[in-house]
Amino acid sequence: MGLTAYVFPGQGAQSVGMGADICRQHEGTQALFRAADETLGYPLSELIFQGPEDELKLTYHTQPALLATSCAYLESLRDSGLQPDYVAGHSLGEYSALVCAGVMSFTDAVRTVRLRGEFMDQAVPAGQGAMAAVLGADREALAALCREVSEQAGTVEMANVNCPGQIVVSGTAAGVQAIVERGKEIGARRVVPLEVSGPFHSSLMEPAASRLREVLQQVEMRDAAVPVVANVTAGPVTKAEEIRELLVRQVVSPVLWEDSINWLLSQGVDTFVEIGSGSVLTGLIRKIDRSAAVYTVNSVESLEAAIAALKNREGK
Repeated sequence: MGLTAYVFPGQGAQSVGMGADICRQHEGTQALFRAADETLGYPLSELIFQGPEDELKLTYHTQPALLATSCAYLESLRDSGLQPDYVAGHSLGEYSALVCAGVMSFTDAVRTVRLRGEFMDQAVPAGQGAMAAVLGADREALAALCREVSEQAGTVEMANVNCPGQIVVSGTAAGVQAIVERGKEIGARRVVPLEVSGPFHSSLMEPAASRLREVLQQVEMRDAAVPVVANVTAGPVTKAEEIRELLVRQVVSPVLWEDSINWLLSQGVDTFVEIGSGSVLTGLIRKIDRSAAVYTVNSVESLEAAIAALKNREGK
């Protein structure tokens, strides 16, 4: 029997009303959302369940909102007695993975990602940074084009290596625009500008990384109970101090998601459970390896279906 990995989505997966159904049905998750509200000093849960969407999309609201939603479904999944062999999260989702692995407390994670969102939002003045999705390009060819454009037009770097044929670039507005205009030179089918508030996962985020380092130095962290596959290295990490350093580097480094999933597959993982709003990671994993079993837990119904399937797989 193969191994199981729990994976957690990042920014962009949010939607008004996410997690409301599990909150109504599960007393433990109600306490979790209350803890998030009390930790932040404002009704985050009200914003999650009722909106408005424009407020929920603000980076410093989105990040704790997604973390709380993922952890709510995780709480219910844990009650079933199921445990993962590995965990991973896409960008912000790495913090949900760390809560799952026992590295950070939920309230410390909520507080940290709220500040992370603020720091990222403030790192580059509005309009000066941008991101775009490059579809169908070769990874090495895109890396070379980014280097060339960075010398000529403005900084642009690979930010998310999501799956074969889908890479997100990040940098100055001019640098990203040059990739939009020149993408077809390297075989890209399309280059799609993204609606984001900043050039995330690029060297332009260095001011945010420096401020986050100071915050993380004050956060209690424990060694991971199960290995966490880090965005920065696409490899396993369990030691608290190494995790702390990787979280700082993550802000200015590409999210190596395709590499992370391939590493998990190489270790014998054949089942992935995406926990939280949306199903972005499910789609990416299927593009990386169609033979993998992938379950999405983003509603009470899908939670119950995933528990039944996983227990049947384990013969419980």
